[in-house]
Amino acid sequence: MKVLILAGGFGTRLSEETDVRPKPMVEIGGKPILWHIMKMYSQHGFNEFVILLGYKGYYIKEYFANYFLHQSDITIDLKNNEMKIHKNTSEPWTVTLLDTGLHSMTGGRIKRAQEVVGDEPFMLTYGDGVSDVDVNALVEFHNSHEGAITMTSVQPDGRFGAIEIEGDRINRFLEKPKGDGSWINGGFFVCESKVFDYIKLGDQTVFEQEPLQSLAEDQQLYSYKHHGFWKCMDTLKDRNDLDKMYTSGTAKWKTW
Repeated sequence: MKVLILAGGFGTRLSEETDVRPKPMVEIGGKPILWHIMKMYSQHGFNEFVILLGYKGYYIKEYFANYFLHQSDITIDLKNNEMKIHKNTSEPWTVTLLDTGLHSMTGGRIKRAQEVVGDEPFMLTYGDGVSDVDVNALVEFHNSHEGAITMTSVQPDGRFGAIEIEGDRINRFLEKPKGDGSWINGGFFVCESKVFDYIKLGDQTVFEQEPLQSLAEDQQLYSYKHHGFWKCMDTLKDRNDLDKMYTSGTAKWKTW
C-alpha cells in the first residue's frame, strides 16, 4: 500500500524556517520531519512513498537524489573518476516525487496522484505531524468497515491552562488539559481509491472541506480514535519542542 504525504504547502506560520526550505524539510534532531514520518511508516512495514511536492519541491528532490550518497561510507578516486561504496545505511524505501503545483490546495495535490495510485487503497498524511499511532491497527480498523476513508482523530494538548470553578470559588489550576474535550483531524488516513471521485474542483479543492464533508454525508468517513502521542509542527515553538524531545530521548513517535 502506497503512502501519500502532502509536502507542498508554503508553511507561512513557520516562516523563520520555511523562507529557505519547504516545511517538511525543517529538521528535528538533525533530520527532516518528513524523514521522521517516513521512518514511522517504515517501522510498520510500509516502504512505498509518494511525496506530493509544491513549494520549493526541488529541495526535497535533491535530498532524496543524494540520499544514498549521504547514508554511505565512500572512497572517491579522483584520478579515475570512480567511487567505491563501503557501507550503506539507506532505508528500503521507494520514493516517488510528484510535482503537484505551486498553488494547489490539498485536494488538488491528492487528485494529481491518482494515476500513480491507480485503483488500490492508499494511505495519506500531512508532512508536518508525528505520532505513535499504530499504523497496522489503523489499517485493520479500516478493513473492518465498508467506508471509503478512515481518518485518525486525536486530542491535542490544550494551548492554554484551565481553572476548575465551583460556584464562585476556584478549586485548582489545570495544566493545559489534553484536547479541551474535542477531537480533531490528526491526518494518518487510510483511503479507498473512490476517494478520488470526491475531489471535483481541480487544484483548488481543499480536501478537508467539500470532499471530506461529502464523504461524511454519504456515511463513508470513519474515525479511528488515537489516544497516544500526536503533535503537529505549526510554529517555531512546536519545532523546538519536538527537537528537544528527540535530542533528550523522549520522542514518543520514535518507535524504530
